[in-house]
Amino acid sequence: MSNYKDYWQYRITPETPQKAALADLLGSLPFEGIEETETELLAYAPIEEDGEELVRRLIELQSVVPFQFEREWFPGQNWNEVWESNFQPVAVGDFCHIRALFHTPRPDVRHEIIIQPQMAFGTGHHETTYMMMQTMSALEFSGKNVLDFGCGTGILGILAAKLGAASIIGVDIEKPAFENTQENLELNRTEGFEVRLGDLDAVPETGFDILLANINRNVILATLPALYQKLKTGGTLLVSGILTKEKDLVSGAAADAGFRLASAMERGDWSCFWFEK
Repeated sequence: MSNYKDYWQYRITPETPQKAALADLLGSLPFEGIEETETELLAYAPIEEDGEELVRRLIELQSVVPFQFEREWFPGQNWNEVWESNFQPVAVGDFCHIRALFHTPRPDVRHEIIIQPQMAFGTGHHETTYMMMQTMSALEFSGKNVLDFGCGTGILGILAAKLGAASIIGVDIEKPAFENTQENLELNRTEGFEVRLGDLDAVPETGFDILLANINRNVILATLPALYQKLKTGGTLLVSGILTKEKDLVSGAAADAGFRLASAMERGDWSCFWFEK
């Protein structure tokens, strides 16, 4: 008997202009992994997940964003190995290179991050992670206290450590993310980075200099007032995971929470914001 979980694969074919919006909506459903190809989205849910409930919720989403989907059973296998085999290195200019252990190092970049690719989260391929790292290149991290909210693989917090941050707390509500961040901290020999399992309540500390939040619109909108309280006066909040068509909604909510917009950038269908307190 296999020790690996069986999965449903949902093959989702959106109208091309709607693919980014659909990927954002799918993030609210209990999928353990979402893979984006040129023409479709492949979403994976454990077989023990209520498949009929997932189908019902997908049908509801079809009234918001038009798409077609079909479901196929995938027998147990080492999914992380499968995910790993499809992972390609990512270069953020000459600033940062993200790779797995089996990839060739890049001595010509300033910072290199090694990760163990996992099924459940982005690894730098996604435009939002790319923009967050590019924006981080313009910030002063030396001696700063940093919170990586929704840390996923821990990439952003690890980069903050490489840039000289004095301390980093990473928090994620997903246990696989928590465990993968721990693994990646070891791979990069990162010090001064504490990872916690939970939501923002798992971080009672305040007075952070820099807050990194690459999550999704709903979480950002719900937590902007609390994030404002976490920062010290003059602190910086970097936010992504926001569709460009929703940028006014988010920037307006941030202003209502007390933030000042310092700059913003776009890549593909996504936006990234630099706010100051």
